[in-house]
Amino acid sequence: METPSSRGAIRNRVLPGSSPASTGAADGWASRVVLALDFPAGGTIVASRNVPVTQCSKPTGWLGRYTLWRMNASHSKLTDWGLQHVSIEKQYTILDVGCGGGRTVSKLAAMATQGKVYGVDYSEESVATTKKMNAQGIELGRVEVRHGSVSQLPFADGMFDLVTGVETHFWWPNLTGDMREVFRVVKPGGTLIVIAEVYKGANTLASRLAEKYAAQTGMTMLSVEEHRELFSSAGFSDVQLTEERGKGWICGLGKKPMANS
Repeated sequence: METPSSRGAIRNRVLPGSSPASTGAADGWASRVVLALDFPAGGTIVASRNVPVTQCSKPTGWLGRYTLWRMNASHSKLTDWGLQHVSIEKQYTILDVGCGGGRTVSKLAAMATQGKVYGVDYSEESVATTKKMNAQGIELGRVEVRHGSVSQLPFADGMFDLVTGVETHFWWPNLTGDMREVFRVVKPGGTLIVIAEVYKGANTLASRLAEKYAAQTGMTMLSVEEHRELFSSAGFSDVQLTEERGKGWICGLGKKPMANS
């Protein structure tokens, strides 16, 4: 989960334009990302007193561990939906960028039963949590977790059949350049999939808030077509974008062309 180095967390105040009637159908997302918004029983939208936005992009300490636990619980259905759009073979070598709490790594390892799954995150707390969640897979040599940045991935060229990024790419510090770095480590013929529950233009409260406060949080919010251009400019072909409009979810897929194509 990457983020620019400078970011202000807005906390402990009612957001402009909100009211006691502003109840949320954002499924808790806004309590973890954007301004770490909570939706209390009274309905007033306030910035969380417990989860500042920096903990969503780079979890640290006990508060980071709590945030990672929340992420594992709340991202699971989104991850399952997104992974339905990609074929995962048993022998695949897979990388999960921004592995967070490690649940996606665990899901991928359960699919690639004869392959190997790597996780990478620039948060040391995330690396530790992912290792704990995937201790058995690590012991068996089927999972490996590394500390590192998406801007300089600690992996060889053309190493992975599949790279996944769940609820992370909007935090990457140099999104265009970082997509090219991901492209580098994908095998020719391999796939990148990014999955998120907010994007520019989605008609959900969470996405509207994410877009409105992007300057404060440091998030990069892209529309469907901007996602398509992001994949294409990095070198990916056969780009596909899928929306779950009722929930504001988006899934982007791109393939690295074969060397002779």
